[in-house]
Amino acid sequence: MAQYGLLTYQSAQGPRAGISASSKVADAATATGNSDFASVQAILDDWDNAQSSLEAVAEKLASGSIETMDRDSLTLLSPVHWPVSLYCAGANYSDHVAAMAARQGLKQEPDPKESGLNPWHFLKPPRAAVGDKANIHVVSSALDWEIELAAVIGRTARNVSVDDALNYVAGYTIANDLSARDLSRRPGLSDTTPFKWDWIGQKCFDGSCPLGPVIVPASQIVDPMNLPMRLYVNDELKQNSNSGNMIFTIADQIAHISTRMTLHPGDVVLTGTPAGTGAESGTFLKAGDVVRAEIDGLGALTTYIRSIDSNEA
Repeated sequence: MAQYGLLTYQSAQGPRAGISASSKVADAATATGNSDFASVQAILDDWDNAQSSLEAVAEKLASGSIETMDRDSLTLLSPVHWPVSLYCAGANYSDHVAAMAARQGLKQEPDPKESGLNPWHFLKPPRAAVGDKANIHVVSSALDWEIELAAVIGRTARNVSVDDALNYVAGYTIANDLSARDLSRRPGLSDTTPFKWDWIGQKCFDGSCPLGPVIVPASQIVDPMNLPMRLYVNDELKQNSNSGNMIFTIADQIAHISTRMTLHPGDVVLTGTPAGTGAESGTFLKAGDVVRAEIDGLGALTTYIRSIDSNEA
């Protein structure tokens, strides 16, 4: 079976779904002959039936027998444009939790999974999602990076079991959960009040969720819980880990979220970040920085950091 990924590119007619192999891209609706497949969301809504058509196009891409575009010439948007919901796991790598606790002078808590607790998530607005090589404006004096493996839902899931949870994943992509650390606390309130935290300020600004460059189908990923992952700032390695170091697995997370609400095709679950974030060292992003997040088998996601008064969108 030929390898491929799904992406969304900006065309003269607006966002369009593409099928990508190596550096070549075919328009999904044109190549499959199915006008409904003009968007990745529509493909995910029909994921069980769509896969055979996508695989047939991937074979043509591999053989060079189909009209293509050069991926480097395209403007890529968030692979799902826009995600239905963005669920983000907090504190899901033990090394990151330990480093953050040390930085803040807090006592290290017991392992939450071993203690019988559930995964913990917050939400980002769907339109916070941007694509590969997006320009992100510095909205914070403590703008931080977080590489994450993201699971894209392809089947409606409600109250699914851990054993069955991965069957609801259409594919995987790379995420960078950008965070404005200096906006995480509301001013004028005591540090002891539960109303001190500002999750919108910290996590929900424009462009706070780069995704991409493509969605790689789950069938092409042998073991999503064993994927090396690295993040670089200006080619300096900052994060270097493996998805196997999660506290709660991808399946744990999907199963738990599905007990609280229904997961739908087009939902994206960010599964947590390992140690090496800027908050752990007090080093943050500035205008001119280039962030590159890599996960083996999924490619590389690049983000450009720009000044707030930059004209580059």
